[in-house]
Amino acid sequence: MPDSVLFSPKQIQDLISTGDAVFIDVRDRKDFEAGHLPGAVNMPDIFTYLAETTEEGLKTLQDKFADLFSSYGLDGKKTAIIYEDALHTRYGGSCRGYWILNYLGYPKVGILDGGLMAWKQAGGTLTTQTTTPEKTVFPISIQSNLMATYQDVLTALTDPAIHLLDNRDKVEWLGESSSPYGVDFAPRKGRIPGAVWIEWYDFMKISDGQASFRFCEEILALAASRGLTPEDDIIIYCFKGARAANTYVALSQAGFKKLRIYMGSWNEWSRNTALPIEDGLPKAAARLLKA
Repeated sequence: MPDSVLFSPKQIQDLISTGDAVFIDVRDRKDFEAGHLPGAVNMPDIFTYLAETTEEGLKTLQDKFADLFSSYGLDGKKTAIIYEDALHTRYGGSCRGYWILNYLGYPKVGILDGGLMAWKQAGGTLTTQTTTPEKTVFPISIQSNLMATYQDVLTALTDPAIHLLDNRDKVEWLGESSSPYGVDFAPRKGRIPGAVWIEWYDFMKISDGQASFRFCEEILALAASRGLTPEDDIIIYCFKGARAANTYVALSQAGFKKLRIYMGSWNEWSRNTALPIEDGLPKAAARLLKA
């Protein structure tokens, strides 16, 4: 992971003045139209897209986002900056955009640290003016080492060298709800057998309604409490790979090197009845439940 992942409002202002960046707003259209960063474009698909990790599903994901990013002028030279309301308000949407761009091999990607909330607190202004970028050729170069497919996860169930990390909300982990979209949005409730659990919120600290990632030492200690170290081969999953991307950024910042996201996550896994689940109260991982 590059050193410059989280960009401060001051750094964003500098990029706005140079014109060397494309700012991508992952919020809903109505929120974007109410006010956004100067020169920003709107791509809610980054947050809403439900991926499948079959061969056909991955090809669809790659083609869809390469085309969208081409339409928004990402040519490999401009820095892509992804943002949302705040790091804890849209289920990891900006981090998901960051991860997708890295998976597609884009060389210059960052996240507005703290989102629009931090931007406004720092005195930054918003605009309702729209921007029409010039379409370009997106330089796609798939980084397959960042992606875990459902087949990879299935293999991990019998490979003790691969660790599964579930970072959904507690009600999903306990099998009380199938998704953030509703209790019965997905056909099955539960978790992937053998996964340990850290709720994605726990990687952040919140003060005055603003979220930031915890210090590296805190993240390392939190991961260690679940038996995870920076040397481990870890696959992260949530419902659709957004909260997992938030955790991916947090762990990467803390020095974890071998991280993959299961982009299909619970939405894909739960819909394939051939794939095993554990429901009800956690068994092997019961000691990891929060009080």
